[in-house]
Amino acid sequence: SQPAGAPVSGQRTFVIVPEESKASYLVDEEFFAGALSKLGVAAGEYDVVGSTQAIEGQLQLNLDDLSSALGDNSFTVQMNTFATDQRDRDNWIRTDGPRFDTYPVATFKATAIEGAPAGYNEGEEVSFKLIGDLTIREVTQPVTFDVTASLVGDTLTGVAKAQAKMSDFGIDPPNFANTLTVADAFGMEVAFTAKED
Repeated sequence: SQPAGAPVSGQRTFVIVPEESKASYLVDEEFFAGALSKLGVAAGEYDVVGSTQAIEGQLQLNLDDLSSALGDNSFTVQMNTFATDQRDRDNWIRTDGPRFDTYPVATFKATAIEGAPAGYNEGEEVSFKLIGDLTIREVTQPVTFDVTASLVGDTLTGVAKAQAKMSDFGIDPPNFANTLTVADAFGMEVAFTAKED
């Protein structure tokens, strides 16, 4: 194998390893006084994270020039497998609210890359933006993921983060009178390990 820090070249394809990766959504919930009796949750603001390892996809990067035209950079997440600390919430997003049992797959397909360095040396941590189309519930919206990644040998690891709004995908942010409201904005985070194909 190459010594650490040696330049890495060529167009290379890395396939996401689901059991070593995780997709998460992050929302802000505000519980009111009525939540304690109904849900056993004290009033206040909470950051909620729902996660799944049901993620598939690949990153195809030209390591001679990371900023050059993209190959096939896309991934899918099975949204009806998201789990949080509240089973009632998880059931609600599957069956009542966003109905992820009916629309289980979210798809991101990158169309451009921005801010990547021209060359790459093994083991370096690099940051760049993957710009593309996110489809949730058959609605497609432009989304930009901020990616931080590094490559060692045949393994690419990193984190991709983005922000979006539920309402952009036809999802009404939950609002249960006297119990809780949920902010429209939500975060997405994909912690990935991908191995060379």
